[in-house]
Amino acid sequence: MKVVDVNEKQIYGISVRTTNANEMGPETAKIGKTWQQFDREVSVNYQAGERVYGVYYEYESDANGEFNVLAGTENPNESLEQVTILKGKYLVFEGKATSPDDNARIQAVIDTWGKVWGYFSNEETEYKRAYKTDFEHYINQTDINIYISIV
Repeated sequence: MKVVDVNEKQIYGISVRTTNANEMGPETAKIGKTWQQFDREVSVNYQAGERVYGVYYEYESDANGEFNVLAGTENPNESLEQVTILKGKYLVFEGKATSPDDNARIQAVIDTWGKVWGYFSNEETEYKRAYKTDFEHYINQTDINIYISIV
């Protein structure tokens, strides 16, 4: 983990509103379906340096409330929704898939979020979540960084 300063950034994609409780049940989970729709409908030119982001924003309260998730890219597209990653301090959690296949990448995301939840479940942590914008940055087929906004 490390603390970094992030500048404001626009991300364009497809979003959904959900809760962590909903994401625990296969019949109520929405995030995976949103990513599937993004993968079907949005072209990302990885060879030209485009990267993919998962942005968490408009938190109702904390980890128990509703929030929006946008699967997106930095490539401007008027037909997609737009969200702003807010400027500020972020705690970065790094993850790495064992291979580039879908199952390994999904497991890497789950494992990295596990690090996030583990860190913030301790009330004595040095940093506290701001619940402004958080985001996943998919660097390549195996590396992911999760940025959590902190106060």
